[in-house]
Amino acid sequence: MKLQRKIGLRATALGALAVSGALVLTACGSDDNAGGSTGGTGEKTSAASNIKCDGAKGKLLASGSSAQKNAMDVWVKNYMAACTGVEINYKSSSSGEGIVAFNQGTVGFAGSDSALKPEEVTESKTVCKGGQGINLPMVGGPIAIGYNVPGVDKLNLDAATIAKIFSGKIKTWNDPAIAALNAGVKLPSTAIQAFHRSEDSGTTQNLGKYLGATAKTDWPYEAEKKWPAPGGQAASGSSGVAAQVKQAEGAIGYFELSYATSQSIPTVNIATGAAAPVEATSENASKAIAAAKIKGTGNDLALGLDYTTKADGAYPIVLVTYEVVCDTGNKADTLGTVKSFLTYTASDEGQKVLTDAGYAPIPAEINAKVRTTVAGLK
Repeated sequence: MKLQRKIGLRATALGALAVSGALVLTACGSDDNAGGSTGGTGEKTSAASNIKCDGAKGKLLASGSSAQKNAMDVWVKNYMAACTGVEINYKSSSSGEGIVAFNQGTVGFAGSDSALKPEEVTESKTVCKGGQGINLPMVGGPIAIGYNVPGVDKLNLDAATIAKIFSGKIKTWNDPAIAALNAGVKLPSTAIQAFHRSEDSGTTQNLGKYLGATAKTDWPYEAEKKWPAPGGQAASGSSGVAAQVKQAEGAIGYFELSYATSQSIPTVNIATGAAAPVEATSENASKAIAAAKIKGTGNDLALGLDYTTKADGAYPIVLVTYEVVCDTGNKADTLGTVKSFLTYTASDEGQKVLTDAGYAPIPAEINAKVRTTVAGLK
């Protein structure tokens, strides 16, 4: 509980910083326009950081995953403070919407919690002239299962029980299956209200991959971005699901960890078969992500995650958010900014801020390949 409280305080402080930073950036944008800025020289390096703005200019539009929003807010704040006159506008929507926007050519890059499908790669070739869309792993972290059950400060669940809760087979909090995993805990007869994402979501797909790999009997659905199970209630974005869980007694939902810590929503410990149920923390997610292997080919760095891990302290419900870019064929007016910004997010400095925001940095060996690939974008 002390660790959760510490992380929660960190995330709350960071959220306040991001809000204040957004206000500062808005003001700075107004000052630049008033002063007749031409959109940045692309030559400035911040004295307070190692952010290099070489080739960056004007405005860069991006959109997609809401799971990485809190990380993106901090990255954008830091980057725009260093690169005067350059504007990064990331629209937090969903992985599905981000990929659609990317393949329509309306954004410089997209954020997605799942790698491009083969048909999406094929579609990207019409936008990436002479190339194709590739996946660059940039943000890791746990998918927290948040709950609202007054009087229950600690809750253990396993994959089968989670599957039954989200598919509507378990309907009350004092169900024998939940009680068996929480000896000595007084569970109420409160009805369970399970919340899921209303739109196509990579977070949904990653949860589905975990349940499909570990509880196939109780979760017979394909791991798709669209919510597959009957029943439950829908909300928009990770923020929407978290808000519903926060306010509805008996609620349970899934979202990226920083949404739980910033709103003091308790999270489920996962019984994986390890020596003890595993808490949703950045450190524990890192242990699972460290075992990831690159499954993409060429410049594509899509990862294969082990959702069935039973390693002690390895939190199994993880996601990796990719920045989807063209390997070749990027628009000339945004290429410099895309390379400059993603060089920063993949840097040691950019990755370092992730832990404080409730995320898990990408393993160093994989991240080194991300930097090389970003440097070679054309």
